[in-house]
Amino acid sequence: MPREEILATFTQRAHGADIAIIEGNKGLYDGLDLDGSNSNAALAKLLDTPVVLVIDARGMTRGIAPLILGYQAFDRQVRIAGVILNRLGGSRHESKLRAVIEHYTDVPVLGAVHNDPQLEIVERHLGLMPSNESGEARNRIAAIAERIAAQVDLERLQTIAATDPVLARDGPRQSSLTPPPLPRGEGTKVRLAVARDEAFGFYYPGDLEALQSAGAELVPFSTLHDTGLPPCDGLFIGGGFPEMHLEALEANASLRQDIRTAIDGGLPTYVECGGLMYLTRAIRWQDRRAEMAGVIPAETIMEKRPQGRGYVRLRETGHGPWPLTAPGGEPAEIPAHEFHYSRIEGLPAGQRWAYEVLRGTGCDGRHDGLIYKNLLACYCHQRDLAGNHWAHRFVAFVRARMSHRQTR
Repeated sequence: MPREEILATFTQRAHGADIAIIEGNKGLYDGLDLDGSNSNAALAKLLDTPVVLVIDARGMTRGIAPLILGYQAFDRQVRIAGVILNRLGGSRHESKLRAVIEHYTDVPVLGAVHNDPQLEIVERHLGLMPSNESGEARNRIAAIAERIAAQVDLERLQTIAATDPVLARDGPRQSSLTPPPLPRGEGTKVRLAVARDEAFGFYYPGDLEALQSAGAELVPFSTLHDTGLPPCDGLFIGGGFPEMHLEALEANASLRQDIRTAIDGGLPTYVECGGLMYLTRAIRWQDRRAEMAGVIPAETIMEKRPQGRGYVRLRETGHGPWPLTAPGGEPAEIPAHEFHYSRIEGLPAGQRWAYEVLRGTGCDGRHDGLIYKNLLACYCHQRDLAGNHWAHRFVAFVRARMSHRQTR
């Protein structure tokens, strides 16, 4: 996203809110570039947002001071407004850290969270367990909130957050920045079936909004419980953890067959990552193998280490079913993201691809976006943004194919 789009999006989403939270990936200053232009610190400076450091302070005492001072000195334009100490050994440990920080720094301690097994959240190979898989998520969140509220000064945290110009009731950016409107679809609405269940839950809310703006009625269905596709004009299966539900996905043979028949019959379909895995012949993980939809003539192999992770750059080949470029134009380059521990094995030669991978892994290190009839299957995740309104193009493609079928 360009700087202007980041500013406009944050302004739109945060307007009228009491508090807005930007959760950083990795550390404050980590990023791809040497100058830190894409770090969390750069984002904080762009948005003029106060930063709260959460520091794992296990085993630390006096060493906490140079750590905080170093974070302050590294970039004076970053507003480090407070620190929350995490995983402390007890009250005595907390007292020592508070005394050191108060003596050597001017950074307020907003809270001190003691080490507590009740605060631990189950993790797995792709990170935290998503809430759509945990029926007890609300209860866990409530229990964690109660413990955090007793150990962190939430009122002071909110006061610090309110210093962001966007959250100020009459802040200078309230009306000066408006994100460009989403492209609106023209013509008949289309019914887009979207897999939403414990196995598939990785969707950007903005992308779903863009699909609706483009003229799609989103029809959710479950790959685990529904025995057939709902009546639809197109299909979208996003990312998720199909490997965690192998037996249930395999057992739902009627839906797998229905999806294969629909795609073989030309149903416009877009799948990402977990959705791609689901459309292969089978998924193999450790000593288990489960049959999947069998649309893609290959098998998915789960590995212990990431097979693709991070920012990706794709270039269109011109073969994609809904390209970004106009006919005769230069092939477009598309920024995307991938994070998968799986790879596909046994794919026959001669496949058609929508994208050449300039940076990243994709399906085979050189290509991504496998094409089969009206299916586009990617390992990479795209975002519907000003430079790549994929949702509008996909819905337009679904509408065109629907019109073609009706004409025939």
